[in-house]
Amino acid sequence: MGDTAAVALATLFATVSPIDVSAIFAAITVNASQPARRRMAIRGVAIATIVLGLFAIIGDWLLHALGISLAALRTAGGIMLLLMGIDMVFARSSSANSPTAEEEEEAMGKRDVSVFPLALPLIAGPGTMGALILLMAQTKGHLLEQFTVFAMLGVVMLLTLVSLLAATQLNRLLGVTGMQVITRVMGVLLCALAVQFVFDGIAESGLLPVLEPR
Repeated sequence: MGDTAAVALATLFATVSPIDVSAIFAAITVNASQPARRRMAIRGVAIATIVLGLFAIIGDWLLHALGISLAALRTAGGIMLLLMGIDMVFARSSSANSPTAEEEEEAMGKRDVSVFPLALPLIAGPGTMGALILLMAQTKGHLLEQFTVFAMLGVVMLLTLVSLLAATQLNRLLGVTGMQVITRVMGVLLCALAVQFVFDGIAESGLLPVLEPR
């Protein structure tokens, strides 16, 4: 269970990236009052948690409905997470969890950004949804481990809320360099996890013989 918790926490923290989310949130709510920003932060995290929880619950049914094997999901999810990790290592914005330029321009003109772009796609982006479905699929049949994944999702959502509530102070404290250091470290960890997902998916598919480590 400890391994499940560690993998889930690292994966979800890297894909959600609370620090990056808080930086964008601070930028698009620069003209909002402190109470309004607090309301948007709480509402955005609540909506994202509901969306991600729903994906975690129906993920297994969705795989069966689409005829997708767990091996294929592990491999595809690993590749997607690897691309996100590479973007994080090189401090590039990943389109999987970031709004496009057009979306960001639209958000700047809105008074309430709690649903878009905060909840979707900044917090509950495609990368996080895919990672969550993958984590739940890997723990299928083990209720305690699935509960652990849900618990780690709750921890990451709580950390995200704290980051949003302290967005201005956090950005001022860490600065651009500090934020990029944290992002790069999490990117390296995400790349390693992603490669492991790909290895597990290929091994489970039976396409290649499993070689015993020397």
